Amino acid sequence: MIKQFDVIVIGAGHAGCEAALAAARLGCRTLMLATNLDTVAFLACNPSIGGTAKGQIVKEIDALGGEMAINADKSILQMRMLNRGKGPAVYSPRAQVDKNAYHRNMKQTVEHTPDLFLRQGEATNITVKDDGSFYVTTAVDLTYECNAVVLCCGVYLNSRTLVGQCVRDSGPNGFSNAKLLTDSLVRLGFNVSRFKTGTPARIMLESIDLDKTVEQCGESDVDPFSYVTESIPATKRSCYLTYSTAKTKEIILANKHLAPIYNGSINGVGPRYCPSIEDKVVRFSDKERHQIFLEPESEETCEFYVQGASSSMPASVQEQIYHSIEGLEHAEIMRDAYAIEYDCIDATQLDATLMAKHIPGMFFAGQINGTSGYEEAAGQGIVAGINAERYVHGKSPFTLRRDNSYIGVLIDDITTKENTEPYRMMTSRAEHRLILRQDNADLRLTELGRQIGLVNDIRYGKYLKKKEQIEQCEKQLSTVVSPKIYRPLFEQKNEPVTGAGLTLDEMLRRPNIHASDLQALGFFENIDNNALYQIELECKYRGYIEKEKESIRQADKLESKTLPSDIDYMKIDGLRIEARQKLNKIRPKNLGQAGRILGVSPADIQILIVYLAQNIHN
Repeated sequence: MIKQFDVIVIGAGHAGCEAALAAARLGCRTLMLATNLDTVAFLACNPSIGGTAKGQIVKEIDALGGEMAINADKSILQMRMLNRGKGPAVYSPRAQVDKNAYHRNMKQTVEHTPDLFLRQGEATNITVKDDGSFYVTTAVDLTYECNAVVLCCGVYLNSRTLVGQCVRDSGPNGFSNAKLLTDSLVRLGFNVSRFKTGTPARIMLESIDLDKTVEQCGESDVDPFSYVTESIPATKRSCYLTYSTAKTKEIILANKHLAPIYNGSINGVGPRYCPSIEDKVVRFSDKERHQIFLEPESEETCEFYVQGASSSMPASVQEQIYHSIEGLEHAEIMRDAYAIEYDCIDATQLDATLMAKHIPGMFFAGQINGTSGYEEAAGQGIVAGINAERYVHGKSPFTLRRDNSYIGVLIDDITTKENTEPYRMMTSRAEHRLILRQDNADLRLTELGRQIGLVNDIRYGKYLKKKEQIEQCEKQLSTVVSPKIYRPLFEQKNEPVTGAGLTLDEMLRRPNIHASDLQALGFFENIDNNALYQIELECKYRGYIEKEKESIRQADKLESKTLPSDIDYMKIDGLRIEARQKLNKIRPKNLGQAGRILGVSPADIQILIVYLAQNIHN
């Protein structure tokens, strides 16, 4: 018999877990297929969650009612806040997590979620039925029927791993790959590309000379990822900083001809912003050394991850490379570094809901869309899962915007720009990053998550309390404080005393005055630190924030001008040929999205504005 589901999610990585959990929690009978149940939320590369721009995405997933933040908090080994010296717009939380615990915790969450069924099985074919529903067939010849399907295949499609000339037909970490599904996607009209990524060796802790490294402990003043987690534990395991050497460079250059990325063995395009150690040495030949971070994989193992030294060199050369790094002269390699090639689709074939433009009900999320990173995958996963449910139940689609989330920036980028390499989220990609801070993700997105139905009462109650406290603080900002009261504080903080009364707002604009200082003077009583922090940032950066808000308002004028789906751009006089071709291919929803397509110039947008005014009434 063919088993029937509302939604089938193919893949059980970070995108798959968020997609399946979202769909099931919203009331869909959901099946999640995994090639191997040991791959559920498996951290195939670095054992960490968050980081620059990625930490913002984790907070946004949590605000929408997702699981990644909660699971990361359960699995923390240590946590830090990155970019503290660069201003709050780019502060980014990053956690070293226990990869074994992370997998176990997420698998247990999936197993105990009502309406969510976890099944080991390799999907090999997808058939679109005449009524628009789908058949999904597995390698053991089981067939499942569904109304919506979400593909979250990660790096498993036709993947192969390379260590020098040793090429294995496998997925990451030796897991089986998915060999037949790509052909099914091609038959369904999807354009497929070949991308590549890699991972470093794992080495034995006891073989590291830690005296030659710098210990990196966690920080105690970092909030958890999730707004429902009360606190994070003290550092359980330290990381260590070291460096490659001139000898490292010499070894790599002498063996460059053996590197698959240079001798033609690898066909896939690798990530520009996360290069292998051999690629770094060649591309940045003026540098004599590179940072290497040694990161614990779990409390249960002595394996350490050599961050910054991924490689696809032969194993014998890898040993020479790692032994040339400070503190690793006698390192025992437990797992070889490797590169991995895999198939992915052209994400410009998707719309902002991550649904295929030409096949309603078929959604894609994660590295199959040409992105890199656990967090980017999970962010796409929750959006795809939400929209799969909404599609099944005939609801209006859910989309995020560039001005309300990093996830919105990510999805807009991959669906409007043709990426020729794995896409990695960075703070520089978000033009409104002062608005999209990691500390205010709950204020930006919790209401949306509540409206969708994923934010439960506990999470929503915490949000309402924080919002209420911020409003209480805002009412006090106009309170005038006499010099007699604030003089001792200002003198202590080296702030000039004017002799006139100052409002709390004016005091908070002073660089050295913080909301906690004013609380010590008796103001903002019974206000939590998170609410205080919001008030302080809004005061200190008000001018910049208002400029960004005005920029958003101006951008809204273009975003609000919709483009009919049936426009033939080839017939619009004045548009350059490249613009016509790109617009016809991507078919943007509005002028704002059209302006972000590579190959469409501001002059082309002006021509479109005139065309709309003359022919279309928005």
